[in-house]
Amino acid sequence: MTESATPSIASVSTPPVATTRCARGGWVWLLVLLALAAGGGGAWYSGQQRAKRERAADIEAAQRLEALESRLDRLRGDVRGHSQRLQQADATNRVLRDELLGMNQRAALLEDNVAKLADANRQGAQALRLDEAELLLTLGQQRLLLAADLDGARRAYALAAGVLDGVDNPGFLNLRQTLAQERAALDALAADPRRIALQRLDALAAKLPDPAVLPRAPVPSANAPWWDRVLARLVSVRRTDAPTALASEDRSAGDIALQLELSLARTAIERRDATALRAAIERADAWLVRLWPASPQRRALRDEFKTLRDAPLTLDIPTLGSTLEQMRAQRGP
Repeated sequence: MTESATPSIASVSTPPVATTRCARGGWVWLLVLLALAAGGGGAWYSGQQRAKRERAADIEAAQRLEALESRLDRLRGDVRGHSQRLQQADATNRVLRDELLGMNQRAALLEDNVAKLADANRQGAQALRLDEAELLLTLGQQRLLLAADLDGARRAYALAAGVLDGVDNPGFLNLRQTLAQERAALDALAADPRRIALQRLDALAAKLPDPAVLPRAPVPSANAPWWDRVLARLVSVRRTDAPTALASEDRSAGDIALQLELSLARTAIERRDATALRAAIERADAWLVRLWPASPQRRALRDEFKTLRDAPLTLDIPTLGSTLEQMRAQRGP
């Protein structure tokens, strides 16, 4: 009994140790659970805090982003406003530039119009001066050729030179030089050959004898034999080598023919026709020989006829009319 009781006592005393161990293990597990719970709570708390901070950061970032976007919007608005103002300024500058260009163009047009007006006035005055000079040159040339008025031609050419001196166009310098040469040739001319020939013709016509004093046919005197007086009425005896017309009717016709030839000679001189003058003088010389018997006076008259026949009628001025021709060629049609 005793032995059997001992083991039971031993078995009875064993469970408290196991209970202690179990209690210790429970506390450990409790502590572990508490630690895990504390760790989980801390982790959860830290996660919550971190999430809160992240949310706050996100909110702040969102606010900042929103603020930035609003600032960007304001900046975009400002940029658009500046762009609009720049566009308006560009448009204004463009308008001002166009107006300035228009003003410059109008100023240029005004300058051109003023220049054209001034040039037109100048060209008009110059054209009037040239017309006046051309008229004076034409008058001078015609007075010299038609009226043999050398002094009048010189005055007309002098007036034309004064008019050309008032033309300031350098293109007419050669024209003025040509006019100076033509004036020098006119000044060197003593007289018009036509006027000299007319004077010679007038002097020669004045020297011609009066038909009343021309020699007549010899009349037999009262003391001549009767047959001489009878035959004198029927036959006129004269030298065969002397073509003198002694009959009264022949003398009158011859004198008229001589005066006619002198008139033709005068007309030829007026027309400066040397051929017609030569023919008229030769015919007049033939009538002079028939009307006037041989004498020193007749020889002198015939010599004057020959001189007049060979006299020049045209003006020996190679440059006459050159200024007028050059002016007309330079001015054009």
